Amino acid sequence: MKDVDYIVVGLGIAGLSFCEQLQREDKRFVVFDSGVHGATVASGGVFNPVVLKHFTGTWMAREQLDIAVPFYKALAAKLEITTFETVPVFRILKNAEEQNNWTVASDKKELSSFLSSEIIKNTNLAINAPFGYGKVIVSGRIFPKQLFQAYRSYLQKNGRLFPEAFQYDLLQENKKGVRYKDISARKIVFAEGAAAINNPFFPKQLLIPNKGEYIIITAPELQLEYMLKGPVFVIPLGNHQYKVGATYSREDATTHPTAAAKQEIVSKLQQMIHCPFEVIDQIAGVRPTTKDRRPILGTHTSEAHKVFFNGLGTRGILMAPFLAKMLYSHLEEEKELPKEVNMARFNRS
Repeated sequence: MKDVDYIVVGLGIAGLSFCEQLQREDKRFVVFDSGVHGATVASGGVFNPVVLKHFTGTWMAREQLDIAVPFYKALAAKLEITTFETVPVFRILKNAEEQNNWTVASDKKELSSFLSSEIIKNTNLAINAPFGYGKVIVSGRIFPKQLFQAYRSYLQKNGRLFPEAFQYDLLQENKKGVRYKDISARKIVFAEGAAAINNPFFPKQLLIPNKGEYIIITAPELQLEYMLKGPVFVIPLGNHQYKVGATYSREDATTHPTAAAKQEIVSKLQQMIHCPFEVIDQIAGVRPTTKDRRPILGTHTSEAHKVFFNGLGTRGILMAPFLAKMLYSHLEEEKELPKEVNMARFNRS
């Protein structure tokens, strides 16, 4: 029998962040993950504290940034990989009204440290931006595929990763916590993303799978060194390649790329750039979103040993380290979870 403090199910951005929090606190844990790529691997890897459609800040943006940036820097150093970089986002401004709205937003106290007040003139002839750009100055990206591969290897070397699907029917509860096969733990944390719809312990009505698709293009004439936001994101990958997207669909929960999504992205990209490009790949993932667009943390039933960490949606990269620390403090120090993310907010009683 192996005794640990935590069993973690799922190694997406939520599971990874919680595992790293456990590691830093010297807690004993194991992870079960089958290796099926989740939404974060398919994503552009962008972290950005601003809602660029409305020029507003995200929930607790400063607090999230203050934890996320050092978290990813430290993780990259520990894993000895390049997986994090600070890159500005240039938001294409559509008209004079948006220019004014950007200037007003950049003067607000809660946004002034995130946004440049300058309206930047477009000098790239390959981009359609006659009204210029607004610049997000505290944005960046991680490289999800490299990060998850390196972290899986790290856990395997330390005997903490079981690269297999979790069998829910084998989970047993007792007074001290839970038992799974020959492993006993005080608690089990389910951080499965959209795959939680297959978890019999998770209240499925709380989760809304949201499919997102990206295309990979080559565009030698684009010459872009920053992230560009218009109808879609354009993210430089190097060697004249760019990741472009994403789409949003609640009707299709598969990870199969579709012709309709490809056409949608291509059409939107053609509104943004004038130069030729070639689509060389297409990828899809399913985001775990919720009814109120807030994460789901904590327990939903009287079974306090079963914990959930889910619903990070489109901003998981920015939120996950912050929420992992918050969840750990709740479980180990009995600190109250904010009502905005506490799973108990869905209880009708």
